Amino acid sequence: MIGSADVRRIVTGHDPSGRAIFASDDLLPVNPIASGDAAFSLVWTTATVPADNNDDTEGRDRDAGLTLHQGSVLRVVDMLPGGVSPFHRSSSIDYGIVLAGEVELELDGGAVRIAGAGDIIVQRGTVHLWRNPSATNICRIAFVLIEAVPRIVDGNPLPDIME
Repeated sequence: MIGSADVRRIVTGHDPSGRAIFASDDLLPVNPIASGDAAFSLVWTTATVPADNNDDTEGRDRDAGLTLHQGSVLRVVDMLPGGVSPFHRSSSIDYGIVLAGEVELELDGGAVRIAGAGDIIVQRGTVHLWRNPSATNICRIAFVLIEAVPRIVDGNPLPDIME
């Protein structure tokens, strides 16, 4: 596999009496995406926000695209060395926590910021791309994506863009 390490996931739950248990402790693969510039591991999803802790569905079993309509998605992304995403926008609020390496966040107007391990990015439905500036190191980012109302400009919602 392209140099990406599996993601360890520990999930808690409840036994029939309501006592806390460890429902699972497993390693999740990080799989390359079709464009070849990154690898993803879907860690968990919820069908709704707020989430329903009575829903015992395995969070990885929901069909989650980039975001999940009326729900949330937790995904680990490994940006491969030199990898660049296309410009895109989704009607979501995304919390990105850089776990390792560095990533460039470029906005459609050309502004760029570099985030490194420990930095947190709050992405609020803007047109943007991600770029790993390293020629040798993977950049690992944990993303929490939650559906949001689109930004309104001149009375019209900004559309999702998936290039």
